[in-house]
Amino acid sequence: MITRREIVQCAGLALLSARRALSDSALPAKFVDRLPIPDIARSTKTRAAPARPAIKIPYYRIVMRQVATKVHRDLPPTRMWGYNASSPGPTFETRSGQGLLIEWVNELPGQHFLPIDHRLHGAERDKPGGRAVTHVHGAKVPPESDGYPEAWYAPGTSAVYYYPNNQEAAMLWYHDHTMGINRLNVYAGLFGAFFIRDQFEDALQLPSGRFEIPLILCDRELTPDGQLDYPVSGKADAPWIPDFAGSLILVNGKLFPYLDVAARRYRFRVLNVSNGRFLHLSLSNGQSFYQIGTDQGLLPAPVPLSTATIAPGERADLLIDFKGRNGDSIVVNNDSLTVMQFRVAQANAADESSLPKLLRPVPKIPEQAAVKTRLLTLAEVPNLVNEPMMMLLNNSHWSSPVTEKPVLDTVEIWTLINLSDDSHPIHLHLVRFQILDRRRIDAFTYLNSGELRYTGPATPPAAFEAGWKDTVRADPKMVTRIIVRFEGFKGRYVWHCHVLEHEDNEMMRPFDVIAPHGGIS
Repeated sequence: MITRREIVQCAGLALLSARRALSDSALPAKFVDRLPIPDIARSTKTRAAPARPAIKIPYYRIVMRQVATKVHRDLPPTRMWGYNASSPGPTFETRSGQGLLIEWVNELPGQHFLPIDHRLHGAERDKPGGRAVTHVHGAKVPPESDGYPEAWYAPGTSAVYYYPNNQEAAMLWYHDHTMGINRLNVYAGLFGAFFIRDQFEDALQLPSGRFEIPLILCDRELTPDGQLDYPVSGKADAPWIPDFAGSLILVNGKLFPYLDVAARRYRFRVLNVSNGRFLHLSLSNGQSFYQIGTDQGLLPAPVPLSTATIAPGERADLLIDFKGRNGDSIVVNNDSLTVMQFRVAQANAADESSLPKLLRPVPKIPEQAAVKTRLLTLAEVPNLVNEPMMMLLNNSHWSSPVTEKPVLDTVEIWTLINLSDDSHPIHLHLVRFQILDRRRIDAFTYLNSGELRYTGPATPPAAFEAGWKDTVRADPKMVTRIIVRFEGFKGRYVWHCHVLEHEDNEMMRPFDVIAPHGGIS
């Protein structure tokens, strides 16, 4: 199925390249920069755990700053915003049940270097351009530490958040989540990886240490002098655009990097931090590989693939075996775009890792456990003349009264009814969930009568989605059902589309996890 966004991302690149200087004929040399591996975040001290003063936990101080970074050997340094002077920021490594505190410090400039659309909710002119708030995507955290979009802090201030990490091993990630300018702050470089480990995963003897590599991917556009170029609508007072697709892919902050690998198994923890691009990754030699995990941890069993599909915000845990590929140069491609290169050593290498036939059980949540089923629409809505089109969840604006109020420790089925022509990666904060199925509908009938008329059978999730998720691809003109247990904390959280241009223009809604008596406090 080709969606409208994929047309923009493919054919639409010709339009972008007409105004960008780094066209195909001007691209710098490929595979001359070694793939960088982000530094590991280091705690500076310990402090008392919230509500448990006798227990001391690690305390980190992470500073957001403007930085100049070399994305390629042959390009001038690129202005970005990063955590601890780098983009991606430092990688967090922690253990399940090991809580930690992070002070997120804002030392960004007072003005943004990318085009703010002040007509968007939360992006009004009276707010500082350098404001920020950090969300750890996939973390089960109390609401005051979740990075609520309106809880931003201005340059010169900071916020301390608590992360209990009471969840299974998984690759999470952190990024800016500021209302109205989230797409710009993430595009500027405010993101990084966050790993939780546990004993169950350790015992599987998967590739680890230097044989486990984070690959943080995003598409970008660059000007001739190597600066970030974010396109605008052409309207000076309304620069917001509904979709962005860059013609260049950065990996761990580098353009066209290479990685020297031994002739053995590797584990690649892949994260898509693109604003809106869906990744379709394959190897130039046609080699297959295994996906062993998704957003919230390991799959029940390895899934053989020739192409890995990863929506914005999603993660894919991939295992590639280079044994027998001695001396080969293998290119990672995303559709027609070049991503990076693997250079396999000539010599054979010892390999004590394993690829188990079974990974981690994922007990199914029975549908009969659900106490409520919600019908929630995803739609693009024309706005007033000369105003940007809006993207709405359940036909509601951000500022409308909260309509989703799940009770703590109960199960709900959320039926996502996508009436638009785009795929929308829908992310729920706080919780993990399972995909039940997808089913095609007659969108015209629903829009005119509210009747859900199915035009095809229900299809279960693909094998690579059959684990615990926190982001789900809701395809156009289809119903996507997920089943969710709302556990962990009471309070206010958000759910939204992870196409950041959509999220910034009303495709985000608050929800309240309430106590059985009806309160959230």
